[in-house]
Amino acid sequence: MTEGTSLLVVDDEPEICEILLEYFGQQGFIVLSAYSAEQARPLFNKKVPDLVILDIRMPGEDGLSLARWLRDTHPNVGIIMLTTAADVVDRVVGLEIGADDYVAKPFDLRELLARVKSVIRRRHQADPTEITEGRIRIGVCELDLDMHKLFDASGHEVPITAMEFDLLRVFTEHPNRALNRDQIMELAHHRDWDVYDRSIDLRIMRLRRKIERNPEKPDTIKTVRGVGYMFVQ
Repeated sequence: MTEGTSLLVVDDEPEICEILLEYFGQQGFIVLSAYSAEQARPLFNKKVPDLVILDIRMPGEDGLSLARWLRDTHPNVGIIMLTTAADVVDRVVGLEIGADDYVAKPFDLRELLARVKSVIRRRHQADPTEITEGRIRIGVCELDLDMHKLFDASGHEVPITAMEFDLLRVFTEHPNRALNRDQIMELAHHRDWDVYDRSIDLRIMRLRRKIERNPEKPDTIKTVRGVGYMFVQ
């Protein structure tokens, strides 16, 4: 899976860039680095990487701004954000923007590698080559389980992350059934999510903005007080 996979490391600390360049290079990745968002942007004109490891706190344009630009311009690129243990607000904002995962500094290289592989695996699963007609109505959109894509009423693709697709798949496979966070994590095969953090809540909030007629009063993915969430079909 890793051989030939391209990574871009964006961090203003040269030592971290050097460590990640060497480590991931040894794992078979093609790795580039940039010390700022300004240095990183032109690299996308040459080759779009499979995944970006992005520091949130950088001088000038910060990682959150670059992540927002990435999600708008290159929705299929995986994003893992590097944060400090105290950056709870930044982690929340990063997930709202559409980051696939985050790792707190100081990090263990083996954990970061595992998370990189996990995001890439989900991204590859979300990019099938065969197109079929089978779609499921979900709110004002249609979910194509074979193409791993979401479409609006006009037939235009609505960008979603691999994790967002996994959530929608879980809900469509268990309609009209209240699922708690543990069940959602298990069914989505994301056991590394922390049931006590807001990862699932944030992603469902973002999904509601895409599929609900009125995200403030959702009637497709409903909150079940004291339990979790339910997809109403």
